[in-house]
Amino acid sequence: MTATSSIRSADDEARAARRSRLRRVMRYIPLVAPVLLWAVPCWVLLYGGQHWPLPVTLTGTALFALGLVGMPFAMGRGHGRRQQDGAAIVGDTLLGTGWVLFTWSVLLGVLLRLALTLAGVGGSQDRARIVTWAVLGVSAVLLAWGYAEARRVPRVRRLDVQLPRLGAALDGTRVALITDTHYGPLDRARWSARVCEAVNALEADLVCHTGDIADGTADRRRAQAAPLGTVRATRARVYVTGNHEYYSEAQGWVDLMDELGWEPLRNRHLLLEQGGDTLVVAGVDDVTAEASGLEGHGAHLEGALDGADPDLPVLLLAHQPKFVDRAAAAGIDLQLSGHTHGGQIWPFHHLVGLDQPALAGLSHHGSRTILYTSRGTGFWGPPFRVFAPSEITLLVLRSPRRPA
Repeated sequence: MTATSSIRSADDEARAARRSRLRRVMRYIPLVAPVLLWAVPCWVLLYGGQHWPLPVTLTGTALFALGLVGMPFAMGRGHGRRQQDGAAIVGDTLLGTGWVLFTWSVLLGVLLRLALTLAGVGGSQDRARIVTWAVLGVSAVLLAWGYAEARRVPRVRRLDVQLPRLGAALDGTRVALITDTHYGPLDRARWSARVCEAVNALEADLVCHTGDIADGTADRRRAQAAPLGTVRATRARVYVTGNHEYYSEAQGWVDLMDELGWEPLRNRHLLLEQGGDTLVVAGVDDVTAEASGLEGHGAHLEGALDGADPDLPVLLLAHQPKFVDRAAAAGIDLQLSGHTHGGQIWPFHHLVGLDQPALAGLSHHGSRTILYTSRGTGFWGPPFRVFAPSEITLLVLRSPRRPA
């Protein structure tokens, strides 16, 4: 076995171990997480030595109990069989609020209390009350800011990506990437239209959507997705499915995107040709497709590249970054992905990192493959983005043989 093979084998084993740990953690999350999300901040804010008046303690406890019971109930009605958008909004908002309160109750409940103690500030009750107001203040600011961040039109992130095999005639090819729009219970038709206007302003040659268009069926979210039909590209508009399509009748989304003028790259490719040089643009279904049971759906890289000249550079669309293992083994030049949302609400990115090899931005895999992971254009579930801003991405492809 060569040194390179040993390194790759060790990397594969490390990724497998991370995924195994994630599966073990995920098994218990539905039972433990709701209790922790509400019990920890309840204790830190009300029972950690503050000695609030009894009405304050009882009212606060009742609110936390309401959150503990109401969040899973509302999410069940919103995202379960009933698909009630109002309930989904309430449940998702409670989930995001609980996560922020939990995070800062833990951090400030330990670090700030320790700092106050070391500084000799007040007695234990004074320190406890300072911690309480600090947690409430920080959480309120982050939730307000995170809501504004989630609802705004994403800023454009621009970067050059050099592909050693890209022909000189294709130097400067402009690729716009949107992903994880997650049209859902909150009506974002106007937001969708403004996102499409921002994409059109980039005057891209190729526009890509790497999946998770919406939460809900194509019929239900058609009005929010309709502005995608206004997106312009000089060469092509291409789309691949994400895992959320497979929760919501994926074929309906494939058909709607085709109707809106996008080309679904379902394990197939097209060619971008310019001045005698060619770029293969390929796409695969999401890795969850095969388990969905939908006939003909599954991630098949071999099918996506079938008939393509192996000497040509390849740009691959795959929803989840973890597909890069297969892409690197096949010698793909550039993979574009989404899925991670950059963590969406800090510090959730630590859990995302257990399942995915990259969180956001450019990363290199194997001897040739470059992966770009977008933080996503929209948001899933909780209408907040905290320290994980959304993005529209413009990648300018560069050739080492660019014309003078």
